[in-house]
Amino acid sequence: MNDIEPELRATLARCSSATLSTLLVKRGLRNTAIRGVRPLRPGLPPMIGPAFTLRYVPAREDIDAYGSGGDPANLQRQAIELAPAGHVFAIDCRNEPHIAGIGSILVRRLHARGLTGVVLDGGVRDTTAIAGFAIPVYCAGAAVPPNYAGHHAAEINGTISCGGVAIYPGDILFGDSEAVIVVPRHLAAEVAAEGAAMERRERFLIAQIEAGRSIVGVYPPDAETLARYAQWQDPASKA
Repeated sequence: MNDIEPELRATLARCSSATLSTLLVKRGLRNTAIRGVRPLRPGLPPMIGPAFTLRYVPAREDIDAYGSGGDPANLQRQAIELAPAGHVFAIDCRNEPHIAGIGSILVRRLHARGLTGVVLDGGVRDTTAIAGFAIPVYCAGAAVPPNYAGHHAAEINGTISCGGVAIYPGDILFGDSEAVIVVPRHLAAEVAAEGAAMERRERFLIAQIEAGRSIVGVYPPDAETLARYAQWQDPASKA
């Protein structure tokens, strides 16, 4: 499992989920925004990293009894220790918001091991504690029933569905305060480069609108607007 290059990570950090979604639609990919998840702590730097996945199936009472989480054969616990630094831990909870897919102790361990985020289409325990961590966690909300009350970890690092979107191991996951976007690994570099350029141009267009210009000819920009853009000095580049 390979991490991404620091340059790609830095370029993606200049993008937004809205921009990445638009650029993926441009390439024919319309289903890339994970549905039903929100950050427990909005305002953190963007979540960026290759996906390391865990897939749950419904629990079965003779296997997922009280205390089963401590079994060394439990794939959830194995996955926590196998997930590589720099990656995002992505869990397929079958869109089940009423059972906890993870809790604060396991999130702390992922953070300590250098993972860059967690996303799951299910509930999370200990949300108040997790909201104080510096690792981004995207979920469907709070849920107190323990994992084994509804989930059984069935597969580590296979293809999953999360919030109605397919995630293949190694896909790049990007999360900000609005959404989590799944970027196919082979498209990540070109989408990131185009996205960073698009963000810069949109800052210019916003400045034009704030200066009182009509939206006509500005959004989308005509030749005159693009000529002004070519001469523009981006204040963000001096920050």
